[in-house]
Amino acid sequence: MKIIRTRHLAMPALGLGTWRLAGEACMQSVARALGLGYRHIDTAAMYANEEAVGRGLRASGVAREEIFLTSKVWHDHLDPAALRRSCEASLAALDTPYLDLFLIHWPAPGMELGAALEAMMRLRREGKVRAIGVSNFTVALMRRAVEGFGAPIACNQVEYHVLREQNAVLHFARAHEVVVTAYCPLAQGRLAEYPELAAIAAKHATTPAAIALAWLLEQDQVAAIPKAGRESSQRANLAALGLHLDDADRATIAALPKNERFVDPAWAPAWDKAA
Repeated sequence: MKIIRTRHLAMPALGLGTWRLAGEACMQSVARALGLGYRHIDTAAMYANEEAVGRGLRASGVAREEIFLTSKVWHDHLDPAALRRSCEASLAALDTPYLDLFLIHWPAPGMELGAALEAMMRLRREGKVRAIGVSNFTVALMRRAVEGFGAPIACNQVEYHVLREQNAVLHFARAHEVVVTAYCPLAQGRLAEYPELAAIAAKHATTPAAIALAWLLEQDQVAAIPKAGRESSQRANLAALGLHLDDADRATIAALPKNERFVDPAWAPAWDKAA
C-alpha cells in the first residue's frame, strides 16, 4: 500500500469510501476490505453509517492503530459546541477513542471559519482527533484556513477524477503539505462511455475504472476513496495500485474533457470564486 506522508499525517493512498453503504452490508464491506488489505476507511456523520462502520472495524480483527479512520462534521454543525458534539457522537458510534482525520464536510455560507477551526484544533490537542482537514473547499477557502487562521490543515477532500481537473487545488495543497483526497474517483460509473479509456484499459488488460484509479494514485499527495461494497470491486481497486501508466496513457487522459462535476448541491461554494 502506498502511504502518503506529510508533517500532519501518514495516510494510505487508497481508502474505502462508504457513502450510501448502510447496515449489515456496510459492516461486511468494511470488515472484508480490511481483511483484503485496506487500511484507510472513510465515513461521515451525514452518511448515518458510523455505527455499522465501527462494527466492521471490530469484526475485521485488525488492530485499531493499523487503521486510518476519517469522519466528517456536517455543514450545519460548525459552531464550536455543535462541532464538538458531532465529533463526540462520531467517536461513540464508531466505538473508537480517536479519529485519524476529522473534516469539515462542506463549507457553510456565513460560517465562522476561524471558530470552527479553533474547535477542531482543540479536539486535536485533546487527542480526540489526530489531524484535521476540510472537504469541498475552494482555493480561496483553503487560503483562509491555512494562511489566514494558521490551521494545520492536513487534507482537502474534493471531487477529482479523469473528467474533472483540480489543478488550482492541487497546486495550493502541495505548496502547503495538504493531501488532496479524491472522492467520486471513478466518475460515478461514467468511465465506460469513453473509448479512449477503454483502449488504455485493453492495453493493460484491465478496466477503465482501474486505469482512472491508477492515474490518481500515481500523483503526488493524492489519495482516492472509491466506494466498493462488493469483494470483486475491492480487489479490483487494490489491483490498481500495481498498474503503471506510460506517457502515452497520460497524454490520452489529459485530452479527455475536464469540466465534468457530478456533485454540486445547492449548498456548494462558488467553485471558481477567486477570493
